[in-house]
Amino acid sequence: MERKAGVLMHISSLPNKRGIGSFGKSAYEFVDFLVESGLTLWQVLPLCPTSYGDSPYQSPSAIAGNPYFIDLDILIEEGLLKKSEAPVYEINDIDYAAIYYERFNTLKKAFRRFKKAPPADYEQFKADNAFWLDDYALFMALKGTHDMQPWYTWEPRYMHRTGSVTKFASAAEFQKFLQYEFFRQWLALKEYANGKGIKIVGDMPIYVAHDSVEVWSNPKQFLLNEDLSKKVVAGVPPDYFSADGQLWGNPIYDWEYMRDTSYDWWVMRMSMALKLYDIVRIDHFRAFADYYVIPAEYTNAKVGEWKPGPGMALFNVINKKLHNPAIIAEDLGELHDCVRALVRETGFPGMKIMQFAFDGNPKNDFYYTNYNTNCVAYTGTHDNDTTRGWFEALSDKEKDLVRRTLGYYGDDVTGEIINRLFSSAADTVIIPMQDFLNLPTSARMNIPSTLGGNWAWRSAPDWEQHAGKIKEMLKKYNRL
Repeated sequence: MERKAGVLMHISSLPNKRGIGSFGKSAYEFVDFLVESGLTLWQVLPLCPTSYGDSPYQSPSAIAGNPYFIDLDILIEEGLLKKSEAPVYEINDIDYAAIYYERFNTLKKAFRRFKKAPPADYEQFKADNAFWLDDYALFMALKGTHDMQPWYTWEPRYMHRTGSVTKFASAAEFQKFLQYEFFRQWLALKEYANGKGIKIVGDMPIYVAHDSVEVWSNPKQFLLNEDLSKKVVAGVPPDYFSADGQLWGNPIYDWEYMRDTSYDWWVMRMSMALKLYDIVRIDHFRAFADYYVIPAEYTNAKVGEWKPGPGMALFNVINKKLHNPAIIAEDLGELHDCVRALVRETGFPGMKIMQFAFDGNPKNDFYYTNYNTNCVAYTGTHDNDTTRGWFEALSDKEKDLVRRTLGYYGDDVTGEIINRLFSSAADTVIIPMQDFLNLPTSARMNIPSTLGGNWAWRSAPDWEQHAGKIKEMLKKYNRL
């Protein structure tokens, strides 16, 4: 298999003056930087709308796109906005509260102009996507009239989808406009990247939020009580990310119902992901083998129960109906034998995280000399500290162990670890942009199981000065 390398850089982290990264000029410049560097993969985090805690892993939709990523300057060029109507932000980090209160009012101005003369393909877009778009647009329109409160707190006629909703048609149409612009701009960017030889790696959270259109519109797919509250919730027991485990709170799938309906929901979800991405990384892949179930009333994840997942039966259906899509299995955490067996049976590459490699065990699976070819190697993920921040936070004893393990005593530990990863047997290496830039903890993307201050990092537009060095490393290790 071809040896290749890429970068992890979320859309939100791209620079511009509009407060959050978008599908505009900087995104195209970033693609050009990847080409100049010799990198061929661009991994992004989930592109779905953010909600509670600003996390793309707790979204009101598993399918829809985040309207924040719609580039306002493109709308200005198209005459849908005036330049004076698009606010400029001088800050670098993302202020989600400020954007939340401003962005939709700005986009409504564009919508008022848009609907006077919709493009020729607008009706076709709505027809082609009606199977998910109609429910999503209505769901978001209803949330808007309920002060964005969860659907399970609405009046019974809306909670159970029994009342008339004709009065929400205009608000729902605005939501359809947002999705039209999102998909139009993103697919144009993806086409540009693909045309330059860059493949997009997307990220699919395995679970959906309770307050999501998927649960509201099709509750039979989930383990819920009669009042539609959660019976059990998802998470993981204590591990190297969290001493209390991680209590995610997502509802659990009713895998028996999904099996009896031929896994149609998963085929639909994966087919939509493959429209957005060339390769799909499935977060918490292990739950397809066995998944952790926590009683809904519990406040941490220390106590739970492992249950068997759908296993290969699901992927036999997906592979048959979607012609063997390119998938990366996020197989991190404490794994049982059934998880390892499923990853082997699927043939999907798993993940290796170099930050986990320094425990003094020469056979540590995460150390670069122990990789097989069929894996994707990272310094760290969005849930890790930057490599510089991780190293700086270690004790002197731990730092010495890292240096002795690497046999490296210089000052650029991040650069050395990247270099070692590129030299490894792994077919694919993906480096977070923060590590290419050797940034400290302040550039960290997320601290699991915490609220506030996450997902806010944005890059300065100074990538070009690093392109030559990256290309030299790729050339040295046959990854160009």
